[in-house]
Amino acid sequence: MKNDIRQVRIGKHDFGIMGLIDAIEMVAAEHKWVADDIIAEALYEALKKDNYISDNVKDDYKQAFLREYQKHLGLPVSVAEGVSDELTVTVVGAGCSRCENLEMDIMMVLSELDLLARVDRVRDSKEIVKMGIMGLPAVLINGEIKCVGVVPTKAQLVKWFTSRSSP
Repeated sequence: MKNDIRQVRIGKHDFGIMGLIDAIEMVAAEHKWVADDIIAEALYEALKKDNYISDNVKDDYKQAFLREYQKHLGLPVSVAEGVSDELTVTVVGAGCSRCENLEMDIMMVLSELDLLARVDRVRDSKEIVKMGIMGLPAVLINGEIKCVGVVPTKAQLVKWFTSRSSP
């Protein structure tokens, strides 16, 4: 579906990429057992048609596309995402009021603590199943599952964020 836009981290910023999942599935079907650089190039060629990509950052995009390809197919990710000391919080939930309120609480706590963080949201049921999460909502911090099936208190969120950010 060409209208599908996914957020992709390229360097320190997120960019909307149109048609990413279709491109990944097409490349996976055509280039299943080839080297990563060939996959990255094939993804770049497929995606540059519908997305503006400046020549001076095309290698960054290729690496980001390869990372998304590996994540989508459940392969070991060989490409680092963004800055390693960045705090990433992922809210997993289908969009119910509990999940929406949890996301708002997370943003409020991060703001109160004056912490810079990337807050992602996974709503797609196929992606949730791929993650192996069987209860909603769930919270992941830097990829580590912190809770499943319950809404953590603001005090618990503060504890998780401050214990992570202390030296």
